[in-house]
Amino acid sequence: MTPRLIVSDLDGTLLGSDHRLHQRTVEVLRVLAEQGHHVALASGRHYNDMRVFRDQLKIPAHLISTNGAYTHDPEGSLLNATHLAPAHAQALIQLPRPPQVRLSLYRENGWHVDAEAPYLLSLHASTGFTYEVVPPEEMEASGVGKVLYLGDPTALKQLEAHARAAHGDGLHITYSTVNALEIMAGGVNKGVALAALLERLGLTPADCLAFGDNLNDTEMLNLAGEAQVMANAHPELFDRIKGAERIGQHHDAAVAAWLMKRFSV
Repeated sequence: MTPRLIVSDLDGTLLGSDHRLHQRTVEVLRVLAEQGHHVALASGRHYNDMRVFRDQLKIPAHLISTNGAYTHDPEGSLLNATHLAPAHAQALIQLPRPPQVRLSLYRENGWHVDAEAPYLLSLHASTGFTYEVVPPEEMEASGVGKVLYLGDPTALKQLEAHARAAHGDGLHITYSTVNALEIMAGGVNKGVALAALLERLGLTPADCLAFGDNLNDTEMLNLAGEAQVMANAHPELFDRIKGAERIGQHHDAAVAAWLMKRFSV
């Protein structure tokens, strides 16, 4: 049997509508890990958030977090970290924005938000991951893996245009949802992190099966030999992926169902 690397996004893909792992998903991934396949989770979430799902799976999974800014091995050791240039991070912190748009920074060891935003915590209710409020003028520009703006899509498009015009070559700009604009250092995305992980494991892209639902999954899905796009995916995603297969809904544990059929488990 040729071992494969099974890599999946979390929200909107592997997790249900309640942002939790379905029991069938846990069972299938455990069986595949026992058979010798590798598993990786790749998300815009912070490592400290994602590791809760790895602990629930109880398998040796690699974690690609913060949209590829960080990669950790199954034991929790940091394999790679790529931060925004401090000048770019500082410019993004200071970028004018409507008061209802929240600014977040993801650092290696924490999540900083510019103001209280309890509604943001619902996404992380099952993991207990929480933010620290830090006023923008006190935010540290070094050691930032991701700048995240959350709010009205029209306002985010304006912020995206300003960021691209000023620093486009030094940034990787994407969306994890229509109201979440995510900015990393240039060259940082899930696909680049996945390529490095495949090399580390001695595998090729043809040995990789990937699952995703949003625009920040584009590079990862295009790299994988077998790319599966969720039925609930961003409407633009499917057309961006060469040779993609459309599968079911995340709330129906469609990833688990597809893997059961693919590997006859």
